[in-house]
Amino acid sequence: MRFADNGYYIERYVKCDNCGVLIYGDGVSAKIAARDGLYCSAWCVDWADARARGVDQPRIPLPRQRLHETE
Repeated sequence: MRFADNGYYIERYVKCDNCGVLIYGDGVSAKIAARDGLYCSAWCVDWADARARGVDQPRIPLPRQRLHETE
């Protein structure tokens, strides 16, 4: 989603080229199958790349978040 310079309205909606989620920040730019795209995360880049290479059902592990870090 791209906000106007004054922040009062939305200039245009920007969606992930893989999953369609609205992208509020800069997103992740990548070139897959000789085509530039904008993605919401590295996971979507990996998934789209696997599909472009011909994998019918890509199994990309989801990123794990640490809920409680102990050091």
